[in-house]
Amino acid sequence: MDLDDLTPESLLEQGLQALRDQLGPTWDVSLQPSPREARSGRQHLDALVQVKSDGDSVFTQLLVDLRKNVTPRMVEEQLLPKLDLVRQVNSYTSPMVIAPWIAPRVQLLLRENGIGYIDLTGNMSLRVPRPAIVLYTQGETRSPLAGSPRSTKATLAGPKVGRLVRLLADVFPPYRAAQLAEAAKLSLPYVSRLLDTLEDQLLIRRQGRVIKDVDWPQLLRVRAEQLNLLRHNPYVGMVAPNGIDAVLRALRTLPEADRHSVAVTGSYAAHSVAPLAVGGQLMLYVTAGPHTPDIIGEDLGLLRVDKGADVLMLRAHDSVVFERTVEMDGLPRVALSQLVLDCLSGPGRMPAEGEAVLTYMQENPQLWRAAQLPI
Repeated sequence: MDLDDLTPESLLEQGLQALRDQLGPTWDVSLQPSPREARSGRQHLDALVQVKSDGDSVFTQLLVDLRKNVTPRMVEEQLLPKLDLVRQVNSYTSPMVIAPWIAPRVQLLLRENGIGYIDLTGNMSLRVPRPAIVLYTQGETRSPLAGSPRSTKATLAGPKVGRLVRLLADVFPPYRAAQLAEAAKLSLPYVSRLLDTLEDQLLIRRQGRVIKDVDWPQLLRVRAEQLNLLRHNPYVGMVAPNGIDAVLRALRTLPEADRHSVAVTGSYAAHSVAPLAVGGQLMLYVTAGPHTPDIIGEDLGLLRVDKGADVLMLRAHDSVVFERTVEMDGLPRVALSQLVLDCLSGPGRMPAEGEAVLTYMQENPQLWRAAQLPI
């Protein structure tokens, strides 16, 4: 799907055709006369659409808002005020957004606020009391768009983002962009662009230039969507001939110099705070040197294997994974924010374990969040 070739008129027609396909041939979906034309350079267009069943005098109207992109901030600042206005004017007109693609978090916000939506990948929601219409379909959960709008804003992918995300989660606000840039060892222009993106997603809130609030649980979830634990951290599979308990005992007695280059993550780390997590492969971050897994593995009594590994040595994609590690039962463990990112982006039952850790963090923020920068 190429946004450069998608006009507002084409977006509207494709969206309405998707609605017709869902409703079936006994329903009429028609564009009302004189829709307001899009001005040159505008990113959205309003249209009024009438929906009714054949042979029925009862109809509903949809006030359609066409957008090339929809963000949570846009929902809060633009669409919700429009919704309030529509409801004041009449009760039989419902707001609807049509866009090329709508992210799952934005879909949830729209549904929670009674706003219908259609995107061109198959995501759709519409609830109307009269005539009774209830539609909900799921399409793409990741953007398939090519030729996306040109923007100077940073994305939530890449290792540099991880450093800032970890800081925002690990430290209570308030703070400024310059303080975050210095603490994360990132350039101020990059941090400023990334903060703009996070504000659009309602993941942070600012008063002037000061960040006053961080939705850190959702921030960690959104960041994890850009990650794949085992793909972004190349791993070496190993087996523990004497069992995992022997490996943990050896890990507790590693020389101090080696303990800085290894940290437990995954299910075993999650078990320390989340009872949901039991067993699973032991996952250990190690520094990214080519021989580090074998060196640490020898110290822990492990053997390399191609299949059937019960220990995975993950070559850390960035040194941030070792930031703010803690001792837990004598073991070096990644910080809780890093643990959540790893579990949510991991295989099997790990995402559920990540949510369990997240619940613990929400219930005990004073135990793991720092009061201020630097940390």
